[in-house]
Amino acid sequence: MADKKALVTGGAGFIGSHLAERLLKGGYGVHVIDDLSTGSFDNIAHLEGESGFAYTVDTVLDFEVMEKLIDDCDIVFHLAAAVGVEYVIERNLKSMQINIRGTENVLELANRGMKKVIIFSSSEVYGKSTDVPFREEDDSVIGATTVTRWSYAVSKAVDEIMALAYWREHELPVVILRLFNTCGPRQTGKYGMVLPRFVKLALVGKPITIYGDGTQSRCFASVFDVVEGIMRIADCEGALGGVFNIGSDEEISIVDLAGRVRELTGSSSEFKFIPYESAYERGFEDMMRRVPDLSRIRSAIDYQPNASLDDIIQSVIEYYKS
Repeated sequence: MADKKALVTGGAGFIGSHLAERLLKGGYGVHVIDDLSTGSFDNIAHLEGESGFAYTVDTVLDFEVMEKLIDDCDIVFHLAAAVGVEYVIERNLKSMQINIRGTENVLELANRGMKKVIIFSSSEVYGKSTDVPFREEDDSVIGATTVTRWSYAVSKAVDEIMALAYWREHELPVVILRLFNTCGPRQTGKYGMVLPRFVKLALVGKPITIYGDGTQSRCFASVFDVVEGIMRIADCEGALGGVFNIGSDEEISIVDLAGRVRELTGSSSEFKFIPYESAYERGFEDMMRRVPDLSRIRSAIDYQPNASLDDIIQSVIEYYKS
């Protein structure tokens, strides 16, 4: 019998499934809940039958189901959320409900038993800020409410504010992690995730579609490095009540990323540039640079991502080839 029990919401998703796997290896009992709207049972099928593993196919919006699961765990890793810009734009109301009401359920129920909660937020909360690298105390610069994509940033900011209110007013042990671009095996390009989308197109020789002019830059971290960081921050008592960026600070433009993918796949795919408004919605805005300041998490747990960008791309290539 495992000493500690973890509940992973959204645990059949890309990051959630890797985290569930790592928690089991770390001696935790693990219960996954996922409604499979963007997650996939295939991501956790290999864990079925493992000692200490269980799953529930349901939504974090179901208060009674969540009540039982949180009552039976010691720590909640709350990953359940809308995934990807395309999903948020296409299913905006559902995205907001999952992100806000789902988090409210988790925090309210965790507070009853003083269960530790790791809240997963997003680099999106920095919005259109150009003050790079982004520090946890920086201002958010959010676009107009009429532009759908900003609803995700707002909902994640509300999640953070709620979690910090529970910490301040009730001493609920919470930690907030702002994820930057995390990549690796099992990630799908279905909801606009750029690296798996590029890899899949390159492998079949189709044009690699780049939104905008490709000069926008991002930092890509390995899911394995990020999960190790999550495990360590969850055990760090000094992290309670804190907000931490997590990811990589190695920056690359999207057009250069496409070039690396083309080179590592040995593809002859052409680049095809598509205006944002054609890809998403009228008035769509993107941030030109998204780079985290990792000083705080390095100070807390000596966090250091190890995988190079080529390592990460290669891991995605091998996953899709297999």
